[in-house]
Amino acid sequence: MAKPTPPPVSLLDRYSGSEFAPLYTGTVCVTGGEAAHGRASGVARSTDGWLDIGLRLPPELGGPGGGSNPEQLFAAGFAACFHGALSLLAMREQIAIPDATVTAAVTFGRDPMDGLFTLVAHVVIGLPGVPRALAEGLVRNTERLCPYAKMARQGIECIVQLEQ
Repeated sequence: MAKPTPPPVSLLDRYSGSEFAPLYTGTVCVTGGEAAHGRASGVARSTDGWLDIGLRLPPELGGPGGGSNPEQLFAAGFAACFHGALSLLAMREQIAIPDATVTAAVTFGRDPMDGLFTLVAHVVIGLPGVPRALAEGLVRNTERLCPYAKMARQGIECIVQLEQ
C-alpha cells in the first residue's frame, strides 16, 4: 500500500457555483443485530467495506457496553474532519503542526426545549509549539471551514425518506 498523502491545498479554493457541488458521499447502513435495535446491538457497515463496527448501548444508558455508539462515531467524524481542515489551512499558511490533536466529545442528553433529545459537542484543539495568537487564528479559520463545525453551528440539510 502506498504511503498516504494529504489532500491538495487547492481544496481550499473558493467555489463560485450556484448549486451544491458534491465531492464525496460516504454511505453506511445500520442493521439491528440480536436485539433488533441498532443502538443496542446493531452493526454499522459502509458500502465500501472499510467501516464494520458493532454497536452497543453504553452502560450510562442502561446497556452492557462492549461496542461503539452513535456519539462516538459522530465524535470521530467531527474530530477527523476538523483535524483535516486544520492541517490543510496550516499547510497553506506554512505553519508546522506535526503534533496537532483534535479531541471531540459528543454528549447525548435531554433537550429542555422539547423534552426529547439533543447532542452537545465539545471540541478541544491542541497545537503544541504554535504561538497562542497564531493558534487561535488558525482554529477560528478552521471553524469557518470545517463542514462538521458549520453543521453544528448552522444545521444541515437533511432529507429523511421511506425506501421505495
